Amino acid sequence: MTAIRVLLVDDDPLVRAGLSLMIGGADGIEIVGEAADGADVDALVDRARPDVVLMDIRMPGTDGLTATERLRALPEAPQVVVLTTFHADDQVLRALRAGAAGFVLKDTPPAEIVDAVRRVAAGDPVLSPTVTRQLMRHAAGTAADTRRTRARARVAGLNDREREVAVTVGRGLSNAEISAELFMSVATVKTHVSRILAKLGLNNRVQIALLAHDAGLLDDEDGH
Repeated sequence: MTAIRVLLVDDDPLVRAGLSLMIGGADGIEIVGEAADGADVDALVDRARPDVVLMDIRMPGTDGLTATERLRALPEAPQVVVLTTFHADDQVLRALRAGAAGFVLKDTPPAEIVDAVRRVAAGDPVLSPTVTRQLMRHAAGTAADTRRTRARARVAGLNDREREVAVTVGRGLSNAEISAELFMSVATVKTHVSRILAKLGLNNRVQIALLAHDAGLLDDEDGH
């Protein structure tokens, strides 16, 4: 198996050293570069071709949000996992909307960070429904009504089945769980998810989940 290539981006050299030790020592994972500033990320990605970028959200130069937005706009962009010290943070939410595949707290146990890297490399988001809701509540405010109106206009193009799948993705269900709940094969679930991404101009399941929250599709799902 080819090793998962990881790029570390954090302005604190001690944090980078710690991450390098805990992640670089794991089977099947290779650290291919480090950066202390988001401004250096594009060139490093072009040279090192990482599969996953662990991105600090707060840096004194170019911050992780700006770097994530630039990266995710690239063709064949690597997956981005945001590093943060807070669960509920506006910048984390903006990074997720920009296409980050999830986030991990800096005090997360090493084994969980390694697991997060492996999951993201495999195409699975690192974001629980509970954390998604917490972030959405944190971001609610004066722009919430405008965001909901825009989100509803975007999801209006989905057919009924695609909307059902979007809701289950928003609840954090895996493809296998969606398959069981909606009585369709896993292959069909994957097809629906791909069509939703294409129709809505999104690039991962986290963005589907956030858009479903924004549009109010989960308002009747609190019993789950």
